[in-house]
Amino acid sequence: MDIKAGPLLETINIPEDLRKLDKNRLNQVCDELRQYIIDVVSVHGGHFAASLGVVELSVALHYVYNTPYDQLVWDVGHQAYGHKILTGRRSDFHTNRKYGGLSGFPKRSESEYDTFGVGHSSTSISAALGMAMAAKYKGETDRKSIAVIGDGAMTAGMAFEAMNHAGVSDSDMLIILNDNCMSIDPNVGALKEYLTDISTSHTYNKLKDDIWHALGKLPIGKTFTRDMASKLEHSIKGFINQSSNLFEAMNLRYFGPIDGHNIHKLVDTLQDLRDIHGPKILHIVTTKGKGYALAEKDQTKWHAPGLFDKVTGEIYKKTFETPQPPKYQDVFGHTIIELAEKNDKIFGVTPAMPSGCSLKFMMDKMPKRAIDVGICEQHAVTLSAGMATQGLRVFCNIYSSFMQRAFDQVVHDVAIQKLPVVLCLDRAGLVGEDGPTHHGAYDIAYFRCIPHMIISAPMNEHELRNLMYTAQLESTGLPMVIRYPRGEGVLSEWRNDMQEIRIGKGRKLRSGNGIAILTFGHPGNFAAAAIRDLRTEGLAPAHYDMRFVKPIDEELLHEVFSQFNKVITVEDGTVVGGFGSAVLEFMAANGYQAEVRMLGIPDRLVEHGSLKELHRECGYDAAGIAEAVRELMKNEVNVEMSIGG
Repeated sequence: MDIKAGPLLETINIPEDLRKLDKNRLNQVCDELRQYIIDVVSVHGGHFAASLGVVELSVALHYVYNTPYDQLVWDVGHQAYGHKILTGRRSDFHTNRKYGGLSGFPKRSESEYDTFGVGHSSTSISAALGMAMAAKYKGETDRKSIAVIGDGAMTAGMAFEAMNHAGVSDSDMLIILNDNCMSIDPNVGALKEYLTDISTSHTYNKLKDDIWHALGKLPIGKTFTRDMASKLEHSIKGFINQSSNLFEAMNLRYFGPIDGHNIHKLVDTLQDLRDIHGPKILHIVTTKGKGYALAEKDQTKWHAPGLFDKVTGEIYKKTFETPQPPKYQDVFGHTIIELAEKNDKIFGVTPAMPSGCSLKFMMDKMPKRAIDVGICEQHAVTLSAGMATQGLRVFCNIYSSFMQRAFDQVVHDVAIQKLPVVLCLDRAGLVGEDGPTHHGAYDIAYFRCIPHMIISAPMNEHELRNLMYTAQLESTGLPMVIRYPRGEGVLSEWRNDMQEIRIGKGRKLRSGNGIAILTFGHPGNFAAAAIRDLRTEGLAPAHYDMRFVKPIDEELLHEVFSQFNKVITVEDGTVVGGFGSAVLEFMAANGYQAEVRMLGIPDRLVEHGSLKELHRECGYDAAGIAEAVRELMKNEVNVEMSIGG
């Protein structure tokens, strides 16, 4: 479907084209850019509300600053669609997040305007500060560095660490705080309340704005008026209790808050700030989903809605004749409530992803026992550890790729102290269109090297429920990881009577001859499908669902290697140091010899695309598993045919 840009937007191929326009035409650019995002995302999918909220900011930044020489860093990155369209990628924007197409996030290899790759939150200030310090060292005194960070991302400790350093760096950088009271879900915590107080203090904002404008009209020179403004600014902040001391205590010049949807105000302010040296912060107030009424009303739902009718707002859902399996995340969300109703020690903790991981169900039903801590993965893990010291059984739910940020807390605060925290890793394995910043590729490898860890993965919804039931038992006295993928499971009748699973015990699903397939987690379903097809060809692999990679079921592995000299391991994680590696370590330690083929995520970055496309590319979908079996069994089949002949 050919989607046309507006007549003015059509003439803007790079920011230099934008900067040739009269400022009075920027409102039209914003209108056309916002409409183009709506048109394309409604048809092709992607993140939605975040980029609509920063349309004016995107235009103003590229209008005022000399990008790409001036270095613009976006935080998280799903808010950067307008930026991409303005920087030479409009004609390819329909390929956004598609296999072989544009990345859904800024990516250095994609464009010189993407100065820093982002996907996780709260990295922008550190990166922009590093760029500013490098520019200063190289004598590039005219080069500016700008970080755009949402207030959701501002809750992370890394952002405060960076601001603390920026305040003493004397580097020429600007931090733009995009305050919309949202991340994916509504923001939580004291910082949100603090920013709300600043943005709603009419007395402070009007007085400060009036003085700034008045001084700007004095005919006594910019330097003097700015010095005066700075002194009066501090006096105002001391006089009125609604101050911005949080940022100024870090030696960051604070400006704002201003309306982030007023393009002329933004341009004028950025032009003023461009000429002020040193670290500074501009606080803008925006509305996530701005310009699309339904997205403004329900910002969580419209964060990434999928395909929809842009006129009616109907979000297209797949229709099926038979009941479909639920998403693993929803099975978690409903199951933790069932368990918590019977066990008053159970709590749920998540860092700013209650909708994504479905802890929202428990937050609605048991608000005192389900906690959203904001974008603070490290805090979430150590908070859970602290609660565990008091006898509580905490299910700490974090996406696999975000858990990478809390590795030290798992080691130092959980594992060393043998605290029975349950780490539920949603989005484990390949995640699809979000690409390499979000693939949960490494958790098996990085958790497997930590002592005292139990690492498990369910093959289906019943197994997930059984593992969750097992994790909350008093007899399970060690930290336990339960990893499961993004998307749907395999059982439409998913509610079962939960049962304890013996820790470290796998199961044989199918006997066979010639070759054994060992699987860990959901890819076991791919293996089961492959085996059904292979049996029609006269091949009969055995199938073992190992359930645990640590402790691994050595009894089952002795059975496998005593009966089979050809083995395939399948996992939805990196093959380097993962489940397959654990099997090889067992084989070597016990003196077995076998031909082992490891299938999983290869030792390279896997780009974005649909899950089906990525599983095929990596070779561990049903077809890939079947191909591996045929290849390993090729000589045996030929021998049998020769003997038979």
